[in-house]
Amino acid sequence: MEKEHALIQQLRKIGLKQKASEVYAALLELKGAHPSRVAEYTGLNRSTVYKLLVELSIKGLVSELQKKGKLYYQIENPKRLVKFAKDQVKLAGERLENAKKALPDFVELIQLSPVRPKIRFADGLTGLMSLYESHVLEKEPYEMLGISNTTELTKVFPKKFVLDYINKKKKLGIGGRAIFPDCEKDKNYLKEYYKNYPKKILPQIKYVPAKIFPYRNEITIYGKNKVSIINFKQKDTVGIIIEDQTIHDMMRMIFELAWTGATEFAKLK
Repeated sequence: MEKEHALIQQLRKIGLKQKASEVYAALLELKGAHPSRVAEYTGLNRSTVYKLLVELSIKGLVSELQKKGKLYYQIENPKRLVKFAKDQVKLAGERLENAKKALPDFVELIQLSPVRPKIRFADGLTGLMSLYESHVLEKEPYEMLGISNTTELTKVFPKKFVLDYINKKKKLGIGGRAIFPDCEKDKNYLKEYYKNYPKKILPQIKYVPAKIFPYRNEITIYGKNKVSIINFKQKDTVGIIIEDQTIHDMMRMIFELAWTGATEFAKLK
């Protein structure tokens, strides 16, 4: 058994895949066999064995003949393995040359393609704090738009960090609008965290029924062309920043739709 295992390992090194190596080794041990016997010997199902025997035959490693009216396979001269290995090397060389020739075309296509969005991923507390800091790195005041769950937000970020972040927004003159779930903690968020925020730029908040919209994430549309998304739901929270004008503008439109919808929910109360 050890000898057979070693043979299979050698065949793998030559370039045969695991199951093909097992079938070849079985034929060598059995000194030729019908497919059904190879299947029995290797433990592989018959359809797999038939397929592998045909592939080995095409590679010139085994020969196919009729024996008592049934297909029978046997090993070709082992020197064929050397030829097979040489063919593999030759094929790999041709593929390498083809890849080198095609590379300039691929580079040109990439350069000619439309500008792709810049995407940055963040995970863990440090990564998410860095993501949040990007909201307050803009040089000019702007209107920040967000859909958030502040109950989840305040579980992730330390209170001091959130207060420092809000203070930076205040210094930059960042106003905004946001949609929160109608939970008690979310309703008290402004009172607790925005106590000294100028009324002129105090965020406007609308609430949606938490039972109908049980989201535990946050989308922030900010700056001139950025969107950040944070998933508070997972044990290890993750977030991304997308920098792209088209996506930014589209998310603004989606927010406006949600803002209008939140107004309609308020009217129903």
